[in-house]
Amino acid sequence: MVGVSVVAIVGAGPGLGAAVARRFGREGYDIALVARDRDRLDGLVRELSEGGVRARAFPADVREPERLTRALADAARELGTVEVLQYSPVPPRDFMRPVLETGHRQLTGPVEFSVYGPVAAVRQVLPGMRRLGRGTILFVNGGTAVVPHVERAGTSVAFAAQSAYGHLLHERLAAEGIHVAQLVVPGAITPGHPRKDPAVLAETLWGMHRERHGFRHFADDLGSP
Repeated sequence: MVGVSVVAIVGAGPGLGAAVARRFGREGYDIALVARDRDRLDGLVRELSEGGVRARAFPADVREPERLTRALADAARELGTVEVLQYSPVPPRDFMRPVLETGHRQLTGPVEFSVYGPVAAVRQVLPGMRRLGRGTILFVNGGTAVVPHVERAGTSVAFAAQSAYGHLLHERLAAEGIHVAQLVVPGAITPGHPRKDPAVLAETLWGMHRERHGFRHFADDLGSP
């Protein structure tokens, strides 16, 4: 579809995903919402549509790379080439085990979620971005991406790997007009918080997309709860 800008939000939900959809939607972007739960996605599509945002649902589990790549391929076919990819699913609580209770089997889920998933997503959308001659890839991570936590070994290990992957992409793709950046959100995304409210974070992500400066950005101080 010529002339249509598309953002794909992997891990879309009623908080940050919805806020980012609204922010990019105000700028005329069509929105591809990717998450596991079809019913929740359909509800979010209806809510966004009532606010004038054009959105479509593409159900997929990020731990199933083939389904994820299919969903993104469907999004590109139905909406147009994905110009912006945001990878921001929230890790399940059982990924956050103490380090001495974390064996190799307990790392499988976090690595599938935070490494295999983003790699599959990027490789699916990258050819389209290259054809456009532009693109943005945004990773959203918790504070353990930067400062590992002994009680959250799974996310500490997997987020660090995702960060390394993102940084490598940032260095490799900049010359092609494709900007790769990471937003680190210490603690929880919190409605009403001056820096971590979903709408505030959405504005930050929009700015990262538009300003295209640097790889790692922080939503708040690392010591913040």
